[in-house]
Amino acid sequence: MQSAIVASLEDDKAEAIVALDLAGKASFCDRMVIATGLADRQIAAMAEHLSDRLEKAGVKRVQIEGTQGSDWVLIDAGDIIVHLFKPEARAMYALEKMWGADLDEVPSPA
Repeated sequence: MQSAIVASLEDDKAEAIVALDLAGKASFCDRMVIATGLADRQIAAMAEHLSDRLEKAGVKRVQIEGTQGSDWVLIDAGDIIVHLFKPEARAMYALEKMWGADLDEVPSPA
């Protein structure tokens, strides 16, 4: 499922996609994917496309929070949580630092 998430974000021109392995570190998910979008419209589209792709892949319950013009959209896909940020919000919340510097996967920027 992580590869489908990353592929969807790459297709939508997300920037700085990072995947973190949180197995054993967090009770709410096993993996976290963080990506940056430059505009509200882009972030909303990324969330919608990702939700569609996950549902087609058989993920039964995808919940999305924050699509109404915020700087941060959260997509709960069960074992994987996806955070889509505008650059300023991503820097402010610094989730990569919060969950450890040992990043599991850092795809090269598109």
